[in-house]
Amino acid sequence: MTAANPEASPAVALYRAVLPTRLRRGLARRVPVGLRSVVKRLLRGARFGFGPARALRARRARGRWPHLVREGEGLAVLVGTSARIALVRSTASPLGLREANLELVVTALERAGVDYFAVRGASDLRACFAVREEDRPRVAAALRACVRRAPVYVAPAGAEDAAAPGPHSPQAPQTLGGAALGGSRRGRRTTGSAPVLRVGMVWRDPGGSLSLGLEYGCDLEFWQQEEGRLIAPRPNRVTSSVPVDAPRITVPVNRLTAFCAHHARRTRQVRTVEPYTAALPEDVRFPVDVVYTWVDGDDPDWQARRREQGGEGYHAESANPARYLNRDELRYSLRSVAQHAPWARRIFLVTDRQRPHWLDADHPRITVVDHREIFDDPAALPTFNSHAIESRLHHIDGLAEHFLYFNDDMFLGRPVTPQDFFLSNGMTRVFLSPAQIPRPGVAPGDRPVDAAGKNNRRLIEELFGTTLVQKIRHAPYPLRRSVLSEMEERFAGPHRATAFSRFRSASDISIPSSLYHYYAYLTGRAVPSDIAYAYLPLDRPGVERRLNILLARRDRQAFCVNDTVSDGRDQERQERMLQGFLRSYFPVPGPFERKEFHDR
Repeated sequence: MTAANPEASPAVALYRAVLPTRLRRGLARRVPVGLRSVVKRLLRGARFGFGPARALRARRARGRWPHLVREGEGLAVLVGTSARIALVRSTASPLGLREANLELVVTALERAGVDYFAVRGASDLRACFAVREEDRPRVAAALRACVRRAPVYVAPAGAEDAAAPGPHSPQAPQTLGGAALGGSRRGRRTTGSAPVLRVGMVWRDPGGSLSLGLEYGCDLEFWQQEEGRLIAPRPNRVTSSVPVDAPRITVPVNRLTAFCAHHARRTRQVRTVEPYTAALPEDVRFPVDVVYTWVDGDDPDWQARRREQGGEGYHAESANPARYLNRDELRYSLRSVAQHAPWARRIFLVTDRQRPHWLDADHPRITVVDHREIFDDPAALPTFNSHAIESRLHHIDGLAEHFLYFNDDMFLGRPVTPQDFFLSNGMTRVFLSPAQIPRPGVAPGDRPVDAAGKNNRRLIEELFGTTLVQKIRHAPYPLRRSVLSEMEERFAGPHRATAFSRFRSASDISIPSSLYHYYAYLTGRAVPSDIAYAYLPLDRPGVERRLNILLARRDRQAFCVNDTVSDGRDQERQERMLQGFLRSYFPVPGPFERKEFHDR
């Protein structure tokens, strides 16, 4: 899909780089969508000299770093106006590149005998180190040595990076201008003058659909010495000055960032000073798990169990095959968690006597949970009602108090931290949707999701005297087991009725996707928040263009690719479109997949 994506062509990238955002938006309002799509597809086929230039640049790269080629390293020239040289990595990931850049910089500084200490910078996605301004010549020499071994880029990082929103706030990926190879003329000028230097490699997956750059680099801050103290060139999250003779101590890098893998067997140790080792008020220090519900509607045994029940639910949407269609979304959703939430502790997959053929069920961080393990009354089973299954999630044995609940059509689109979903005091975040719950009360023609929303509204009105208006975004839901258990007791009647409803019913309540968030908020255990999000129904006109834009920009923390209604006529086209998009967005196999299925 990347090669055919008109939103990701070099010409479109040049257009976005040259024209200011305001001017582009003005043009978009005046030029019809159809015409814009035609122009972009024409531009996709136009080379404008990019092809020969990239080939020449690739040949020069192989000549500059022949040892990398001899050692089996892949080198690639990225598409676009910058044409940066990337190392090809089959396991490319944001965390992997962050750690590789940290290792590169620390090794270079230590080889050069440069004193340094780690700083808690504004972003959890980059390491940050302080060095003395007087050591700049030695730092520059160390970086030139790095470039002789691999393509390493440098760029100036300004004070605006430190003033960016906190780690829990939705931010688009930053594109840093002025990046140059460390040994180039511009690179030497930047290294010799920038108060803050961003250093790093560029990685690309073998298929070319995923490129990771200096947003996961390593910042070098040049601190000035004044009256026995070292003074930072920009603010950070702890302190902007330390004594010159502050003792250097060594701590795990996980102490300094929320974007890490707590479950890693070995954790890199870094040198820092005492102020940066303290736990901060915003730090989430409790474990966070992930829960999925999943069904394979093509499974003959599952289909037989469903037929035996002789019912389909009260509404056509309940019986729609699209609700149970398996398009391998779960595989790519798990890849999104592995790539963008490496801090997740354990993953629980709730199923009805099923498991994906590609899943490595022996992986220590994943557990398959059967419905029979969470329903204490076997009379409620089998069930084909997602509302019923969701009502029992807090009964999963070993589940953490704080967890994220995913449907298999939910994905993380870029790196997130626990703070994006939870406050450090344990509160959960509520992502309100602009969509509204229909009024008035439950009516015979209501869709199941609307009927459940109305039932939720009635319960909240009765208990708190307030009326629900907005739905909740179909993004990963932050939840707490203790609050869910409390709700099971508080709303015992409707809770039990929902758990025993084999198919979606007009009397259902939707607990983790709606009712929980309002109940937790009104009892002081949740707070309204925001998340950079996209909802993409496959049956809507223009969805392919929206998927292409999302793939080109990768600027959403979470997104949902949803298919709730399908008449079968468009199934094959939707299948091709969705599979092409997911393979391009998440090309790197995850740790929860059996290796023999990585390329299938």
